[in-house]
Amino acid sequence: MKQIHKPQLVPLKSVDKLTTLVENRTIYSLDNFELNIFETHQQSENVRLKFNSFVLTSMFRGKKVMHLFDKKGFEYLPGESVIVPANEEMVIDFPEADFSNPTQCMALAIKSEQIKETVNLLNEKYAKIEEHEPWKIDESTFHLKNSSEVTNTIDRLVKLSTETNSAKDLFANFMINELLIRLMQTQARVLIVDNYRKYVNVNRFSFVIQYIKEHITEKLSIEKLCDLACMSKPNFFRQFKRELGITPLDYINQERIKIAKELLSETKNDISDAGFKAGFGSTNYFFIIFKKYVGITPGKFKELCLLTGEKGLIGFS
Repeated sequence: MKQIHKPQLVPLKSVDKLTTLVENRTIYSLDNFELNIFETHQQSENVRLKFNSFVLTSMFRGKKVMHLFDKKGFEYLPGESVIVPANEEMVIDFPEADFSNPTQCMALAIKSEQIKETVNLLNEKYAKIEEHEPWKIDESTFHLKNSSEVTNTIDRLVKLSTETNSAKDLFANFMINELLIRLMQTQARVLIVDNYRKYVNVNRFSFVIQYIKEHITEKLSIEKLCDLACMSKPNFFRQFKRELGITPLDYINQERIKIAKELLSETKNDISDAGFKAGFGSTNYFFIIFKKYVGITPGKFKELCLLTGEKGLIGFS
């Protein structure tokens, strides 16, 4: 189960300041982007919205059903983002919105020059290891679970945009570059990690991911992973983190935590056994890593699973 990173909540408008109950819009204009905060306080359908520039949207509260690219509508929830090309119409339903459960999202309209400058910089100075795969915003991978890095960058950008800091345009430009880079890293993870079998013969990191998944419960050698990628250890770590936004060790630990959580949710497995079966070499290390990624101890997680009868536990995924 993928980890969902929810953003800091942006304060809602008071009722007397709402100009409409459906997609009430607050705009913050800066040099290279326009930040729009939308709120909806009543159920609605077929609400249409279009921007004349590339837009990164991100949900803060509630639920929408988004219709995009003439595709079947999909649920759009907090902790997720959707990228929308210029002049592409969004058609949105709000099946649950009311005053007790409003929806709130942002739409960040970014100037094309800013995007082009960031992408060119990456390709010129920090090229991907596979020459046939340049950095780009992939519009086909448009619905994403936010990483903690994307969420944190969005939080800081929203906070900065609402301030009166005289230098905020300068700071914001750095943050936009960071957000675009982290967005491309997130897309690369979706492409390479979630679809590794499709690219295993053309992308060395897909080949490494396949090996990790096939041997995840065994002792994994970093030297072996470097050999599979035909790269030196320093270059392997640097390129893996640069392209996927995560270190190889973090990726391995996250995959093992997924297995451990499934094992812990089954009453027949005790905590130490779950750790060893998931590939952790010691119980102490398992406890440390589990608390780091899940936020609670393995014992507390198992206790909650027994109380609720649920696997995965929303909020601890």
